[in-house]
Amino acid sequence: MNQAQTEAQAQQLLHLVFGGELTDLDQVRFEDLADLDIVGIYPNYAKAYDAWKAKAQGSVDNARMRYFIVHLHRLLDPQADDRDG
Repeated sequence: MNQAQTEAQAQQLLHLVFGGELTDLDQVRFEDLADLDIVGIYPNYAKAYDAWKAKAQGSVDNARMRYFIVHLHRLLDPQADDRDG
């Protein structure tokens, strides 16, 4: 394993990408929780952003459909100092 791979594993900052149709554009309240689109969990913000962008662009015709990136690593370790935004 090279140094870049070792550093990438050491800095594994998990991100969840998911979305769903909102009941109202002014708040984050989903129409149907059973119908949420769980896109996936990604090892860094860049990969999560790429997945988010693809899903968001694919749902552009539905104004109430929204996708989000959740910083799971912040929930798992709120005291950790991260630099990925």
